[in-house]
Amino acid sequence: MSKQESREQSGKDPNLRSSEVTEGTDQAPSRAMFRAMGYDDEDLSSPMIGVANPAADITPCNVHLDDVAEAAYEGVDNGSGMPIEFGTITISDAVSMGTEGMKASLISREMIADSVELVSFGERMDGLVTIGGCDKNMPGMMMASIRTDLPSVFLYGGSIMPGEHDGREITIQNVFEGVGAVAQGEMEEDELDEMERHACPGAGSCGGMFTANTMASISEALGLAPLGSAAAPAEHDDRYEIAQRAGEIAVDAVENDRRPSGILSKKSFENAIALQVATGGSTNAVLHLLALAAEAGVDLDITEFDEISRRTPKIINLQPGGTRVMNDLFELGGVPVVLRRLLDADLIHGDAMTVTGRTLAEELAHLEAEGLLPDDETLDADYLYTVDDPYSEEGAIKILTGNLAPDGSVLKVTGDDKFHHEGPARVFENEEDAMAYVQEGHIESGDVLVIRNEGPRGGPGMREMLGVTAAVVGAGHEDDVALLTDGRFSGATRGPMIGHVAPEAKDGGPIGLLEDGDTVTVDIPERELSVDLSEDELDSRREAWEPREPQYTSGVLGKYARDFGSAAKGAVTNPGLVDND
Repeated sequence: MSKQESREQSGKDPNLRSSEVTEGTDQAPSRAMFRAMGYDDEDLSSPMIGVANPAADITPCNVHLDDVAEAAYEGVDNGSGMPIEFGTITISDAVSMGTEGMKASLISREMIADSVELVSFGERMDGLVTIGGCDKNMPGMMMASIRTDLPSVFLYGGSIMPGEHDGREITIQNVFEGVGAVAQGEMEEDELDEMERHACPGAGSCGGMFTANTMASISEALGLAPLGSAAAPAEHDDRYEIAQRAGEIAVDAVENDRRPSGILSKKSFENAIALQVATGGSTNAVLHLLALAAEAGVDLDITEFDEISRRTPKIINLQPGGTRVMNDLFELGGVPVVLRRLLDADLIHGDAMTVTGRTLAEELAHLEAEGLLPDDETLDADYLYTVDDPYSEEGAIKILTGNLAPDGSVLKVTGDDKFHHEGPARVFENEEDAMAYVQEGHIESGDVLVIRNEGPRGGPGMREMLGVTAAVVGAGHEDDVALLTDGRFSGATRGPMIGHVAPEAKDGGPIGLLEDGDTVTVDIPERELSVDLSEDELDSRREAWEPREPQYTSGVLGKYARDFGSAAKGAVTNPGLVDND
C-alpha cells in the first residue's frame, strides 16, 4: 500500500508532515516503534504534537514541569492529537549567579531552540506545545517555534509564591541584596540565614516581574500564548487548566494551519515592548525580543524600545522597582488587565493576531464575554494605575547611547527617572573582581563600576550580574553609584545599572578603552552614556588596544564565543541571522 492510499484509508490529512513517518507500507518499522510506546491506530492517524518539556531538579522554576507537561499532553490527546513529550536542557540562573557557571545561561537559550528544532524536524512533527520555566527557557522555546514555523502554543510553568520573613513578603531578590547588607555590616548572618530558608516556599519561577515573568507576559502580547496564561502561580489549579487548554489549542492550530509566521508581525513586537515597559519588565527582554524578531524576519532596532518607552507609561508597581509580585497581578485578572488598559489608550495594536485565531482585541473581548476578565471599573488595587494617572509617565526601559555605547546600552528605571550621574570609573576585567571590590568595602559614593569582557563573545555568554548589583544596593549605594557592563543583569536588578553595552570590549568597543579615573556620565533624561574623552584620545587608546586572549578555545564555550552576535541585535547564533565579520 502506498503512502497516499494509507493516508486515505486512515483518514489522515495527507498534508501533515507526520504522515512521512506514520503512513505507507515502508513506514511499518516506524509504526512498530510508536506502538512500543503505547500509541494506537487512532493516534497514528492524528496530528503529531510535540510537547517540549525542560523539567529538571536543578531549579524550582522547572521542578514541577513534568506535571504541567502531563496536563498539556492530556489536552493534546483530548483534542484528538497524538502527543509526544520530549525533554530539553535548562540552566538555573539563580543557582549559577555570581559564578563562572553563569556563562552557560544565555548559551542555554540557543541550545534549547536548537534541540526543539532538531527533534521536531527529525521526528516530522506537525505542531508544538513549548513549555518554559527558568529564564532562558522562554525565549529559547519561542525561538524554536518561530524557526520551525510549526503551529505552536507557548506554555509557561508559572511563578513561585512569595516567602515570608519578619512579617513581610520576600523573594529571592531580598536574599541577593541581603548578601551585600551582611558584607557591609548592615545585617546579621543569622537574619540572612532565616531569609534564605523562607524566600522560596515551593515550585515556580522567581516571583517579581523579573525575566521569567516578563517573557511569559510578553508571550501573550506577541500572540504566541493564550491571553491570561502567564500569571497563574505554578502550584495553582488554574496552571494545569491552562496547560490542558494549551494542548487543545495546539491541535486546533495545526488543523487550521495557524503558524508563527501568520501570527507575528511588527505590530506584535511593538505590543510586546509596550507591555514590557508598562510593567517594568526585565532588561533581558530587550535582548530576547531582538532575537525573536530576527528569527521571525521582523525588522526591529534597539532604539525602538526607547521610542515606545517614551510614549508608554508604567502602570503597575511590581518588583524589582516596586513591591508586588506576579501573584498579585494574577489576583487582579492577569496580563489581560494591563493589555486592556493599553489597548483602550491606543498604546497597542488590537488587530495583531493571536494563537487562538482571534486578534488581540477580539481575544480581550472574548475573555470579558466569558467572565474571565473583570470589568475594569471594578479593579481597585493600590499597585495598579491608569494610563491617565500612571505610576510613572514613561515606561521603565531606556536605551542609552554615546561615545561609550555607539550601538546602544540598556537600563531599567527602578528609581529616579531623572537620574544624572558623573563619576570616576572603577574598571574591572570580570565580575568576580568587581564583587570583591564591593564586598571588601572599597566602594565609594559617586563611583561608576565598569565590568567588561563579559559580553556575548567576550564572556562568553554575557553573564547576568544580580550578585554584584544586589551587593551594591545592599551596601546602601542604590542611588549614588552607577554600574555599566557589556554583560547582562537579572530581571531582579534595581538601581542605575546599565547593561548590554555595545560594541562589547571583545569586539573593540569603547568600554574596553576605559581606564580607572576616567569621568563617566550617565544621564537618563538625555539617554546618554559617555566618557569625558576626546575622539583623538579614544583613537589613541584604540590603536594601543589588544583583545584579550579567549579564556575558552574548545568545547561548548569555545563554540559560542565564536558564534554569538552583538547584544544590540539579540546576541543570536543562528548562522542565517548573524554576521560576526
